[in-house]
Amino acid sequence: MSFFESLAAYARAGHVVWMAPAWLAVTLAVKRWTPEARRRVWPSTVLLILAALLVLWGATADALGYDDQPIAAAALAFELLAVVGLAQVAAFTVVLPRIGVTVPRILVDIATGVASVVVLIVVGKRAGWSLAGLITTSAVLTAVIGFSLQDTLGNLMGGLALQADSSIKVGDWITLGPGGPAGRVSEIRWRYTAIETRAWETVIIPNSVLMKSQVTVQGRRAGEPLQLRRAFELFVDFRTAPTEVIAAVLRELGSDPVPNMATTPAPQVLFTGIRDSYAVYTVRYWLTDLALDDSTDSAVRIRAYFALRRAGIPLSIPAQALFVTAETEDRRARKHDEELARRRAALARVDLFAPLGADERATLAAALRPTPFAHGEVVTHEGDPGDGLYLITTGTAAVQLGVGERAREIARLGPGQFFGEMSLMTGAARSATVVAITDLECYCIDKAVFQTLIAARPEIADQVAEVLAARREALESARGQRAATSRAEVQADLVDRIRGFFGLRR
Repeated sequence: MSFFESLAAYARAGHVVWMAPAWLAVTLAVKRWTPEARRRVWPSTVLLILAALLVLWGATADALGYDDQPIAAAALAFELLAVVGLAQVAAFTVVLPRIGVTVPRILVDIATGVASVVVLIVVGKRAGWSLAGLITTSAVLTAVIGFSLQDTLGNLMGGLALQADSSIKVGDWITLGPGGPAGRVSEIRWRYTAIETRAWETVIIPNSVLMKSQVTVQGRRAGEPLQLRRAFELFVDFRTAPTEVIAAVLRELGSDPVPNMATTPAPQVLFTGIRDSYAVYTVRYWLTDLALDDSTDSAVRIRAYFALRRAGIPLSIPAQALFVTAETEDRRARKHDEELARRRAALARVDLFAPLGADERATLAAALRPTPFAHGEVVTHEGDPGDGLYLITTGTAAVQLGVGERAREIARLGPGQFFGEMSLMTGAARSATVVAITDLECYCIDKAVFQTLIAARPEIADQVAEVLAARREALESARGQRAATSRAEVQADLVDRIRGFFGLRR
């Protein structure tokens, strides 16, 4: 028989020829619907190429008069294994996902493995030898295989148990044992479970080890959203009352939550102890994005730090710190004079206080209260009550109208500018929201500070009202509103409100 006659005989038997359309159909389906799974077709492609080469080899051997049965059996094995691979891809990657059925990867692997073993047994019988008989008739071989597969079977059963009881699922964040690796479960295979850590590492854990270890599933609680409690400590000067520390931090975290921090449950601040030179407070909050733990911790610490600074609450100084600078009266007086000079310079840039005399500005400068804010913090909320004015010394703030998605920025304020004058002079609610674009250093003036000045010189109310009327007109113009009354009428109304707010006679 010639080479071409032998090759034709293989073709009539269906070897490889009928597999080409099947391979093409599966490849096109994967490319059309699941292009990310194209790599799964490669093993079947390689097997088909090997089968085709064996067909050519078998045809050549037959033409030369050699026995081609072993080659034909090998070609059949490769073809059937390719069939298994293509069927696996078609069923579990294309068809079932299209109808909404998701099969765990471990079951796919087991089904493929069982089908491959069946193929080997069928091909073995056709070739004249029996793999099953070889195993059952050799006690030594059976024992060797049993011992060698002990760990493999343990991993296989462990993977099946994990999939069956859903104790761990792909996407869960887990910690293995005390001090073990922690990360997000990326896949569960028949031999191992892979977790991706926050350090961009992938840890491979055998399923048998996973089944024997204590596993903590982070952020999972029945009937609750996925979120994880985080905690850190603050060390504060113990001379400050605990109620003041707790109120300052909770006020900040409750009014302006940090991104990725849950609002329910609410943050907690606990007084957890007193050490040799400081008091210890534990701040707790719930994290909503478990991948962003350290960055969110940092943002919450920053908010707590600035909240304590604004409240005038000092952090702790280690007991072993040694101060070698002599704090003389001259040095204290020099520092006091430098600070007063900075405050007078800040007040001099505010047209609202132009009517004040030098002595009055000096009195006001001495009463200014430093109020720092961190980048992203809300300084004032539109509609909130208030009786204070803020002077910006360093940094930038944005003035916004509206809330949520409807909020729009109308102005930016920088060093030398101020806001909150209507609240200071009339007690009116905040007319806009002010957000710190950078870290912001401000001085705050409240009603109590201004009360003594305006009580001594009531005519200040008339002069201040003129400035306020002009600023209100500018704000209404930015909102796109037309003034319903003239500036003179607004000024007269403001004079009455200022006098009423400060209890002056009209």
